[in-house]
Amino acid sequence: MKIYAVCGAGIGTSVLLKSNADRVLASLGIEADVQAVSVSDAMSAESLAQIVLITPELQEQITGIRSEVIPIDNIFNLEELTLKLSAALS
Repeated sequence: MKIYAVCGAGIGTSVLLKSNADRVLASLGIEADVQAVSVSDAMSAESLAQIVLITPELQEQITGIRSEVIPIDNIFNLEELTLKLSAALS
């Protein structure tokens, strides 16, 4: 499974979100390839991500993609990430 953690440039918020998503997935016993990417990378026609994690303020920029888009209100809240990833992966 491929998951994108997305922010505007792919080098700030997305790296933090990726790190926390990796921790949550490990605690759930789920193997996934999580990558920190920019909005333009997530919108690419070559995107292979099944899930896109993104902050609500950028969510409207991600349209027309085949990935499931999951808005994350607080990238540091591991409980929120756990609930949303568990729901998406079940």
